Amino acid sequence: MGRGVTLWFTGLSGAGKSTLAQHLTPVLREQGCKVEVLDGDEVRLNLSKGLGFSKEDRDTNIKRIGWVAKVLTRNGVVVIAAAISPYRQTRQWCREEIGDFVEIHVDCPLEVCEQRDEKGLYAKARAGEIKQFTGIDDPYESPEHPEVVVNTAEETVEESAHKILSRLRELGYLPSNGQVGSSDVKKEASTP
Repeated sequence: MGRGVTLWFTGLSGAGKSTLAQHLTPVLREQGCKVEVLDGDEVRLNLSKGLGFSKEDRDTNIKRIGWVAKVLTRNGVVVIAAAISPYRQTRQWCREEIGDFVEIHVDCPLEVCEQRDEKGLYAKARAGEIKQFTGIDDPYESPEHPEVVVNTAEETVEESAHKILSRLRELGYLPSNGQVGSSDVKKEASTP
């Protein structure tokens, strides 16, 4: 596999972006792809330390992820960017910069995201302890025309992954001639 692409996962905190990224990484590697994951939390810790959560700082953080994704993509890497990235305009900037860009809306109702919240961030945001929290007191702008929409409240991780892999085949980023990894075959066989 030599063609790079950025898979841009966007959705609320707790929607399942990182879970899907962790699930897809070995499947894509098994198909011969070079894969790098740019997880929003890890990027904030290592590349964007010191940035806050104002719109300007969020945009700066997302543009940094976009720049790294662009460099990796043009070098034949499948980049999985898993960051809330709440603003359409900034995601569009990344799309234009990167070129080979597949936007994946990890859709999940706010109530379900709050139930999944192991870190207690939503509770802190609702109590006023965290300000500018996406979905509570800061907006999340859902994608208008994503290449893929997965609904993690209604689909299993495997079903969501199958949707993404199928779309990547349709777009020509993965072979459509039946050459899939063995773990992918097992997952697809169990999916209607």
